[in-house]
Amino acid sequence: MKVTTKKNEQVANMIFASVYPHYWNRLEKNGRTKEEFHKVIEWFTGYNEQKLQELIDDKVTFRMFFENAKIHQNAHMIKGVVCGYRIEEIEDEFETYKQCRQMEKLIDELAKGRKMEKILRA
Repeated sequence: MKVTTKKNEQVANMIFASVYPHYWNRLEKNGRTKEEFHKVIEWFTGYNEQKLQELIDDKVTFRMFFENAKIHQNAHMIKGVVCGYRIEEIEDEFETYKQCRQMEKLIDELAKGRKMEKILRA
């Protein structure tokens, strides 16, 4: 599927705090810990647990969440399909959408029991 400007804007304007509990619930159901969850987010964005909580409390959008993140240098290694979109085929102009899907891919891998060193593209 192709990303559209409309779809990119929809995702960019979503509040991160509204989606965070869904990520966590999925991981918790699959026996993962909050520490593992936060480790994956920190690897990808550079946000430690305290900063992550501030962003949740401030109800930042995904756009703001990713604009201020320090995306890991190995993020380009995150590949695959999430919600019908092949990550590596998402155009650069839709960076926020791509980063959102990359983070979801990491969360999917964690939920499916993939080893942490593989998730973190060591």
